[in-house]
Formats: sequence, structure tokens, C-alpha cells
Amino acid sequence: VRVTLSDGRTYPAEITGSDPATDLAVLKVVNPPKDLRPIQISKDTLAVGGPVMAIGNPLGLSGTVTTGIISALDRPVTTAPLQAEDPLSAAVTNAIQTSAAINPGNSGGALVNGRGELIGINSAIASLSSGSGGQSGSIGIGFAIPMASATSIVDQLITSGVAEHAFLGVSLAEGEVTVDGAILTGAEVTSVEPGSPAAKAGMQAGDVITAIDGERVPSATALVAQVRERTSGAQTEVGFIRDAKIQNASATLDSRPDEG
Repeated sequence: VRVTLSDGRTYPAEITGSDPATDLAVLKVVNPPKDLRPIQISKDTLAVGGPVMAIGNPLGLSGTVTTGIISALDRPVTTAPLQAEDPLSAAVTNAIQTSAAINPGNSGGALVNGRGELIGINSAIASLSSGSGGQSGSIGIGFAIPMASATSIVDQLITSGVAEHAFLGVSLAEGEVTVDGAILTGAEVTSVEPGSPAAKAGMQAGDVITAIDGERVPSATALVAQVRERTSGAQTEVGFIRDAKIQNASATLDSRPDEG
């Protein structure tokens, strides 16, 4: 592995650690130059409509900057194929959606705010079929892993080379229930792992989770993204439907390696 700086200097690097569940990895430059300066991470609260710039090497064009806005927040995005229709087998992130043009080669690049402060790491794009077997370019819908989620994983990879993830302890499917005449979609619990946070909270197979900490959960993938955004030990309020009634349970998330 090699890292090339913007002025053309190239240095060997080592892989400190990688985390397929969040599509993140950390590289360490071997014998780095003393004039490197780390990017400033933004402490601002993100808001839809805020200006952003995506930096990367789209289609091999190094040092490219594109501009746009934050189009949406907390957008559940799957960046790897699901295996056996299991949401936990994929890289799922609660992403920043942006209109800044992102193309193949932008992945891993910085998404920054108007002051040049880091707010996310470019990760994926939505694209229309190219019809020729290749990958289509930007259609104005790109996604980035927010630093609020990435920082915890990155710190773990730097410290130990391995990342642990918060987990609720449920198997999921897409669910749909009717409450007071309205149809709601959510994450249906197909089984609960004994001794897991979900089991301790009293959750049962057949429950359809529709919210976590007041945030809407419209699908199984959305729930996986919400849980992975949190850390072990976090106290969460899970809203779910059981017997056509809205209920809530308090769960303390646990952690284990290689799981969402």
C-alpha cells in the first residue's frame, strides 16, 4: 500500500485495521514527512441544505473538488451485497446524502463543509444502470459516512486494529403493521438472541420496530444503520408495535466483534 500526497510525494503505508461492517479502514504512513497537517474535524451540527465539498480522485482525476449541499441525513445505505437477505451481513451506514458529484474514485475521500472541516468520508453513490456492464457516474445522489459514526470506529482501529459494534440481538425482516387504520413499515423481529439487550428489554419475535430514540425506523436496514451508529453501553428507547399497539422498551446496547 502506498499513499500519494497532493504534491506528488509517495510513501509506503501499512493497514492498521479495517472494518467491513462500516466500510472503513485506517492506513498508517511509514516514516511520514514532518510537514503533514491533519484535517480539522467539524464540531457543528449537520443540517440539510448546508454547503459541502467532496474531495477525491473521480475516474482517476486526482485532486478533484465538487460542490453541493447536504440533501438528507440519516439515510440508511447498504454498500455491499446482502448475504442470504441478512442485513447484518452487509456494510450498512446511516449516511449523509449529498448532491455534490461523487463518482468511482471518490470513495474514501473527504466530505467537508464550507470552512473545509471534515464532516464525512465519501462512501457510495446511487446510479442508474449503464447498460454496458460498467458503472454509471454521478446522478446527483452520493453518500458519505458521517464523522460522528466514523470517529469511534477509527479510534478502535488505531488502538487495537479491530472494531466492536453495538448490537441489539435480533434477527430481522421487513415488516408491516396496521395501527389505528394506518399502515406502518418497520423492522420485524423474527427471533431474539437469549441474553441479548433485546431479550433483557422484553422484546419478542413478531414485534415490528418502528423507532429508536425517537428516530423513525422504516425498514430492517434502517434499524441496522441506527444501531451501528451507536456505541456499546448506550441506553436506547426502542419503539415497536405488538398486537396492533404502540409500545416502548428501554435497551442497553452491548458489543461484540464482527457483528452489527
